Amino acid sequence: MYEPIRTKSVHSTMAGTTSDFPHRSREEELDIQLAGHLAALLAVTDELRAQAPSTDLDEAAERLAEQVARLRGGRAPARAAAAGGDARLAALHHRAHALAGRALVVAASRADTAAAILAAERMDAHAAAQPESQELTGVG
Repeated sequence: MYEPIRTKSVHSTMAGTTSDFPHRSREEELDIQLAGHLAALLAVTDELRAQAPSTDLDEAAERLAEQVARLRGGRAPARAAAAGGDARLAALHHRAHALAGRALVVAASRADTAAAILAAERMDAHAAAQPESQELTGVG
C-alpha cells in the first residue's frame, strides 16, 4: 500500500555516527539566545531614551550594549536611532520588563552572573516605571 523509502534518512540515529553539518553546544545556543534577548531589551531601551531621556536609561543602554557585544564575540549590536514619537511609555516599560525577564531566565540557566544582575536591575527599573502595580492579587 505504501511505497518504500528509497533514500537514506537525513537524520542520523545510529550511535557514534557523525553528520555533515556543524552542531552548537548547549552553551553556544544559550549565548545566542541571551544575546538576542538583551539586544531586544536594548532596542526598547533606546526607544524609551528617545521618549523620556534619563541618565539611568543611558547607563543601562551602554551596559546592555557591552553584554551583547561580549556574547557575540565583540560584535557591537545594532542600535535604534533616537527619534521622537507618540509611543506610550507604559507599553514600552511593560515590553522592556518582559524582555528583561526572559534575559534573566536564560542568564540564570547558563550561570552568567553579570547578565543576570543586569537583567534583574532592568526588570526592577521598568517595574517601578510602570504606572500600574505589578503586585499579585489574591482571589477570595
